[in-house]
This record gives sequence, C-alpha cells and structure tokens, in this order.
Amino acid sequence: MSIRTARAAVLRQVGQPMRVERITLGPLGPGDVLVRVKAASLCHTDLEVIEGQLACTLPAVLGHEAAGVVAALGAGVSALAVGDPVVLSWNPHCGQCFYCEGGQPILCTQYLANGPKAAHFDGRTRLACDDGTPLHQLMYLGGFSDYVVVPAQQAVKVPAEMPLDRACLLGCAVMTGFGGATRVARVQWGQVVMVIGAGAVGLAAVQGARLAGAAQVIAVDPNPARREMARSLGATVLCDPATQDPADLARALTAGRGADVVLEAAGVLAGFRTSMEAVRPGGQVVWLGKMGVTEEASFRWGSLMQEKRIIRSSYGGARPQQDFPAMARAYLEGTLQLDSLVTARIRLEDINEGFAALKRGEAIRSVIIFEEAAAP
Repeated sequence: MSIRTARAAVLRQVGQPMRVERITLGPLGPGDVLVRVKAASLCHTDLEVIEGQLACTLPAVLGHEAAGVVAALGAGVSALAVGDPVVLSWNPHCGQCFYCEGGQPILCTQYLANGPKAAHFDGRTRLACDDGTPLHQLMYLGGFSDYVVVPAQQAVKVPAEMPLDRACLLGCAVMTGFGGATRVARVQWGQVVMVIGAGAVGLAAVQGARLAGAAQVIAVDPNPARREMARSLGATVLCDPATQDPADLARALTAGRGADVVLEAAGVLAGFRTSMEAVRPGGQVVWLGKMGVTEEASFRWGSLMQEKRIIRSSYGGARPQQDFPAMARAYLEGTLQLDSLVTARIRLEDINEGFAALKRGEAIRSVIIFEEAAAP
C-alpha cells in the first residue's frame, strides 16, 4: 500500500479540544488492515483520555468503538477481503503469553505493556501528523479518523446487512454490558438481576439478562428517561435511587435474600457500594463501571461477607470473532435492540460538542457518521 492521507480528530494536549486535521497513513505492515471507517461512537473512556484520567501518548487519535469496510490488506492477511464490513475490537492479543493461553486475552502481557504507548504491537506507529510527527492510536484503534490501520485480528467481519452506525456499538459498550451478563455473570434462567446504571453498557446488560432468562431485571438509574428506556429493553422493575433504596427493593423481591446477580455499570462509588449491599449471600457481583485509576473506594465490611463473589470485567469476557457476528445476527433477527442506544448522529467536526453532551449526561451514544470519502 502506498502512503495515504485521511481526516482525523487529533488530541494534542490534555484538556484541550480536538482538532480535525489531515494525517498520513504509512505503508501497511505484514498482518495489517486498512479500514475505511463509516461510523464511530463516543465513549466515556475517550473522555477520560481527554480529561487526563487515562494515560495515552500524545498526539493521538482517540476512538475505540468503530465500524467500517476493509479498504486494503497487508501481506499475509487471508481471512478478510477488500469490501468486507467489519467491527473493530480494541483488544488485540498475542495468543501465546500466560494470560492468553489461560483464556484471558484482556490481560495479554503484550497488550497491557504497549497500550499506554498507543502504538502497534511491533512498537511502531502507523500514522503521522502532516508535519511528520508520529501520531498515536488509542487502544490500537484511533477510530476518529475516516481511515485507520489496525492488526487484522482487530477487524471482525459482520453480516453485510448490519447497519454500521449500530454495528460500531458492538465493539465496546454492547460487548461489555451484554457479555457482562451472559459471559461473566452467566445469568441463569429464573434469577433476579439488578443493573445499576442505564447508560449504553447498562442497557446492554439489561438485554443480556433478559435474553439469558432472568425472571426479574431491576434497572437502577436516577434519570427517568433512561429508566423507561431500560423498561423498553427488558427491565421488569425500575428503581430511582434518589427515592428508593435499591438494596431494600432487591430484598423485597426475593423473600429477603437480595439479587442473585448485580451488574454495576454506572462507574460511581455509590453504585459500587450499592452492588454489594443489594446482592444476596453467595451471589455474583460484576463491576463493569470504573472510576479514576487513582481514586479510592471504601465499603462497609459486612457488605463484603457471606461468600459474595466480585469480578471486575473490562470487556464482558469478549471473544470478538465469535461474539460480534453473533450479536449482529441477534440485532438483525430483532432479539438484540440497538437503535434506541444511538441518541445522536454527528459529523466529525462536531466531536468536541459531542463529548460535552456525553459529559453532561445528555447522550447515551453519539455516533460520528463519516462522509463518503474518496480513496485518499
């Protein structure tokens, strides 16, 4: 592949707005794929980088929920073809380290070591600013660009019928929430499940619990509109934590025991504490939300007792090559609902206002729709 150019939103300094710039994409290396991005959604993880809560080498292109079509293939790539629709995964892994061989690719040694450097696994960047300065890619992706270079394993083919402005959600929020319920918590038929937080991750968790056969799905969120959205996606009981104690509600529904499974998807200390108070003895708590990496959390010790199990999950136990196509088919069949999660469709030039709306709590997912671009 010859050198190409693209348009991307570039973050040059923490706390400052991103700027849409013309960037350069270097030649594809062996195993690389060039993807023309069609849609990319705005996630709180990107916001953490913008605000300096999550380290990333700058300048960088952020964005890790993206979908597009394959535009070119590097040497040795045989499982994909030009024109294939793909959802991008932010968890490339070596497949050979202690954690990969143990079935935990999210803990891949090479992935964790190289992530903060925001470069590919070989340590090299694939992008450059217009002045030649190396340009980094958050989480090996950099989806806020109309073209992106990724390792082939990150580009997962999905059915051609799948709308890409909804497919992009599968790459992070939906995988995390849906997988949190089905793969990590392994919700069982007839269980009582509580989901704390009805953002994109929490709403996906509600659907995962519903499809796994939960008898009751309790959605906890202070926002009435989000509670009603949770109801439309399968929640059977709604709870406003400002007026009702979620733990009391869980016990009232279960003869005093508490919820069998609690999934925290709000990422706030009150939510983490509530998860431990609301789960029954011997029950399962899955923390999907997160706080700043240096923040501290404290709990009433008694809430941690009685054989309760706690798991922190970053990606819902993702197996992207299996899960992304399966979730896409579920959407096409009408069993997994994604349309209502997209609350705005915006241009790349509107990205800073999109993140401001996300911070204000006005958006579940704003999706950048990339204009049809000529081959660069």
